[in-house]
Amino acid sequence: MIRKALIVAVLLALGAGGPAMATLQETRLKAEQGDAIAQTRLGLMYNLGQGVAQDYAQAEKWFRLAAEQGNAYAQTALGAAYYLGLGVPQDFAEAAKWYRKAADQGYASAQYNLGQLYLNGRGVAQDYAEAAKWCRKAADQGYADAQSRLGAMYYLGLGVPQDYVQAHKWFNLSAASGNADALKDRDDVAAKMTPAQIAEAQRLASAWRKK
Repeated sequence: MIRKALIVAVLLALGAGGPAMATLQETRLKAEQGDAIAQTRLGLMYNLGQGVAQDYAQAEKWFRLAAEQGNAYAQTALGAAYYLGLGVPQDFAEAAKWYRKAADQGYASAQYNLGQLYLNGRGVAQDYAEAAKWCRKAADQGYADAQSRLGAMYYLGLGVPQDYVQAHKWFNLSAASGNADALKDRDDVAAKMTPAQIAEAQRLASAWRKK
């Protein structure tokens, strides 16, 4: 899930695959000149084997150069490389370090991934409250996986008070983005709720969409 989210997020952010997609030669030239977006794009090309032979070590090299310039997309990609052990030895603490840098810039994918590390105690001390905090930051930006995770935390009372109304709200919002698992989870929690609670959860979800 982390790798898929990373690829999709960076593609969308950089416009990869669109009509203005730079050629490999143009991208490499800009990357070698220090352009952080080109470095990130070149890293992604190596990560996916797009126009070049797939090479995770080269992907890590270019992601790192961009990440060190503060590019949030590259920081997230580098965090994912450390999380998965692609081009670098697997290291959850390093993954947390790079996710945090991007998360502090407001990048939703990194916020969610950092929350997952806190939830599972990987690279950081397990802390459900911190997990909920970072998932909420991503959920508030409309990140569907984070909305579903936050719903589950409210359902179970992990890092937040147990609250079926809030759980239903976040599952509902995630389901509206096409998350089939969240749709099932919403229906499961609804079976434990009164009609008045369901109506309140729907009202909260509607209000959130209008923000």
